[in-house]
Amino acid sequence: MAPPLRPAARVIALDDDDNVLLRYDENGGFWATPGGSLDSGEDYPTAVRRELREELGVDDAQVRLGAQIAERSKIHQVGGHDVRQVEKYYLAHLAATAINPARATQPDTTRARRWWTLDELRDTRETIYPLGLANLIAEIRAAGVPDTPVVLR
Repeated sequence: MAPPLRPAARVIALDDDDNVLLRYDENGGFWATPGGSLDSGEDYPTAVRRELREELGVDDAQVRLGAQIAERSKIHQVGGHDVRQVEKYYLAHLAATAINPARATQPDTTRARRWWTLDELRDTRETIYPLGLANLIAEIRAAGVPDTPVVLR
């Protein structure tokens, strides 16, 4: 039997210098883009804004939310059960000053937040999700937002 579907919205947040914001998750020791599962009846852009508010304390007015630029599907465990998570990644622009952990209502397992340069993403030995994030950002810098979402592994 196939695992149940778990739709998730994630955000590739860039600052004015095209640095990308990642959060460190202690439950597995990896860096990842902010985001999470959709609430019942919620669309993806609304979920992106909610997740930024919950995880990072970002006020909606400080986010310039763009189009969906990528997607990824993976099977992993949530609450001890396998799910097939389908993630849609949206591009957002925000200033570093928009991050306010004191306003975060659900920081979950986030232990750190950091802005990464493209070179740092390429050179690190730390685990970064999604795989291929550096290449995706490089393509956006070179050619702009893709016409259709890129499939990530």
